[in-house]
Order: sequence, then C-alpha cells, then structure tokens
Amino acid sequence: MEKELKELRDEYLQTPIPKELKDVVQAALNEKPRKKPKVGRNILLSAAAALLIVTASVNISPAVAKAMSDIPYMEKIIKVITFVEWKEQINNSSAIIRTPAISGLENKRLEQSLNDKYLSESKQLYKEFTDSMAKLKEGEKGNLSVESGYEILTNNETILSVERYIDTISASSSTESRFDTVDKKNEVLLTLNSLFKDDRYLQVISDNLKEQMKQQMAADPDKIYWIEEGDDIPVFKGIDEKQSFYINKDGKLVIAFDSFDVAPGYMGAVEFIIPTKVISGLLVGDQYIH
Repeated sequence: MEKELKELRDEYLQTPIPKELKDVVQAALNEKPRKKPKVGRNILLSAAAALLIVTASVNISPAVAKAMSDIPYMEKIIKVITFVEWKEQINNSSAIIRTPAISGLENKRLEQSLNDKYLSESKQLYKEFTDSMAKLKEGEKGNLSVESGYEILTNNETILSVERYIDTISASSSTESRFDTVDKKNEVLLTLNSLFKDDRYLQVISDNLKEQMKQQMAADPDKIYWIEEGDDIPVFKGIDEKQSFYINKDGKLVIAFDSFDVAPGYMGAVEFIIPTKVISGLLVGDQYIH
C-alpha cells in the first residue's frame, strides 16, 4: 500500500509545471462570446470530472463529460472540484494540500490557465514543505503544520469567486489567501482595475479602509490595525492595483488582507466590505457590484 501511495505521489510531482497565467483577460476579451440558444426550459446536468485523491483514487470517464457537452441545448454548469488531495505526516509535522479545478467554462484557455496555476501553486507548497523537512537535523521533529484548500465564496448567474487559502502553524500561525473572480457570462477573469473607470478608486478605497479600521479599534480595544506610525511597524498606507479582493454573494466588493499585512498576527487574515455608495460613481457599471 505504501509503495502505491509513493508511486502516486511521484507521478503527481513529475507532472511538468505549466507556464504561468499570461494575458488571459485580454485574450478572452478579444474573443467573441458564443451565442447560446434560447429554449423554453433548461435541462441541467453536471459534467463528469476527474477527481484524484492520493489516499483514495476515483476515476470518472472523461468520455462521459465530453458526451454531455456535445448534447444540443445543454446548459453548461461551471463547477469547482477537488482535483487532487495529498496528505503526509512526518514526526510532528504534517501537510494537507488540496488543489481545486474549474470545469464547465467555454473559454478553455481561461479554464486551463486557472487550473494550471492552481496545480503549480500546490506543487510549490509541497516543495516548500519537503524542503523544510529535509533541513531538519537528525532527531528534530519540526512541529510544522501546513494545510491548503479552497472555498467557493460566490457562485451565482454572474460571478464565480474562489478563494485558495494556506494555513501555516509553526512558531506562530499565519493565513495566506488568493482569490479569483470570474465573469461567468463573458467568461473573463476580473481584475480590480477592470471594475473601475480610472485609478481614483485606489485612494477612495484606501481612505475607507482606514476609516473602518479606526471605527473597529474604537469599538473593540482588542483590535489593532497598523495605521499610525510606530517603531518597526509596517504602517498601512493604502492599496494598489494588485490588492486581493473578491465579490461576495451580495454583490459587494470585499478587500482582503493576509495575516500580518495590516494587523498583528493574532488578528489573523482580515477582510473589509466596501460600501457600494462609496465607490458607485467610480465603477464602470453595476453588473458586478451593486
């Protein structure tokens, strides 16, 4: 049994890391969207997808998914599944790594690019864990815990927002998150810049974040945000166009920070909902945020 698990792990790790996501949004925007036929009643079927789990492998024939996608008037469903789950425990250290995969997009370039990125991230996390274990001296136990996974934050007719998170516990604990938000109708990956007319939003959102932080600290003395100058403290000055964000199920813009980004580690990862009235005049439209 241990030999079979090792072979599965080796096969997974030998998969070439694909090229990083490049110009996916622009390429998708340049493609003409396909017209979907109008029918009186949509028949919904889930497409079959491959699910690989190191501890227990389950294979679903891709021919079934292909046959489903070829059926006329079939309404496609965009889904997020677990493509691979890997677990390992070494002395007092452990790792659980779950890799998501998106299926059902007609824009296969976007779908493949996102899935390649997710696989590459998982492989890098695995490498970092094994490198840490290799550096331990004989008799050392490490006491490292790493768990990665994903959560579907929004999945409605317009938006798919997916979070990938990494929880690490060693001498201290930390949480890192990455987000992708997909326009399901036009099948493009949304960026923060793409939501706004110009870059005025950077200052407007930054000012609102600082105001929310001040209000939270005034209401709760246990909350601390780094918005005032202090010794050896990385003061939060504002966001940039690469700021992590997603659109929640209520159609609100959420700005997200990892542990230690804007607050002490005990605060963990923090998020702020930006009131739509604050940014409404800067948005390119109300199809995403309202």
